[in-house]
Amino acid sequence: MDRPEATEQRPIAPQECPTCGTAAGAGDRTPPSYVYAIGRIEPRFRNLSVHNEFRQATGKIDSVGLTGPKTMQKVLSQPENRYLVRQLCWVMTVGGVESYILVPHDQRDFDRLVESLRPEPGPADLDVVIGVRGPIAPPQMCNALMAHVVVFDQIYSFDRASLIGAIPRPPNAGADFSAAAEELFGRMIQVTDNLGATDETRALNYLAVRYDAIYANAAEALARNAWFSGVEVRLSPLSGSRKIADVILCYTNKTTDVTEKFFVRVDVTEEFPFLVKKLSPYFDFSLQ
Repeated sequence: MDRPEATEQRPIAPQECPTCGTAAGAGDRTPPSYVYAIGRIEPRFRNLSVHNEFRQATGKIDSVGLTGPKTMQKVLSQPENRYLVRQLCWVMTVGGVESYILVPHDQRDFDRLVESLRPEPGPADLDVVIGVRGPIAPPQMCNALMAHVVVFDQIYSFDRASLIGAIPRPPNAGADFSAAAEELFGRMIQVTDNLGATDETRALNYLAVRYDAIYANAAEALARNAWFSGVEVRLSPLSGSRKIADVILCYTNKTTDVTEKFFVRVDVTEEFPFLVKKLSPYFDFSLQ
């Protein structure tokens, strides 16, 4: 899939985000909590003052005939209104639940938040946020919304149709390739409590948006009359000083009820997951 490659990790400096709570002390050895979440980014007014300031800015543009989302995008895209972008509260919802309040690691990355706005938003629109999870936001930060702050380093915005359409079709793919890919994507991101804040869900979300081979595999399984019957994530036996997750995809034949398993290894040690081992058949040799 033709998406930007992950940027090089930069060290997080908590003191650069005064709204994220008290910066950790020099002797604090608590490891960072990384996030790789898939959901929707929505701007909110943190208080009545900001809301009224936005209304005044709206009065300075030609907004006749524009819907609310188009007006929001047009106002916030104006360079002179950048101060409003910083004053808004940017909320990420996952599965319709307000899950994170987003703050850029670098002030220049407020542009990424503006770019996530759609003039005509639809139910298939999705955003991927990669960053570090902080504490629960203070009440004044976002109109008393109780959610974790995420200091983000990267945002991808797309819709499901574009994601599925960007997947290279294998030569033997049938007419149901897109349906198979859509089912796999939906099942992976709908895993219970998939806030993208655990090693397991970060691995799943990374694969869902960055690894084409799992979709080709799903289409090939469908051609063999097998349906996608589940996904498991286990700590790899290769884990040592690094965190390696084995993501196991299960396909059950509709006629024989025999289940095939395939797995891929993902390193989730740091902020940006990456592939360790390509998709391969999985054999469970554990003793009963």
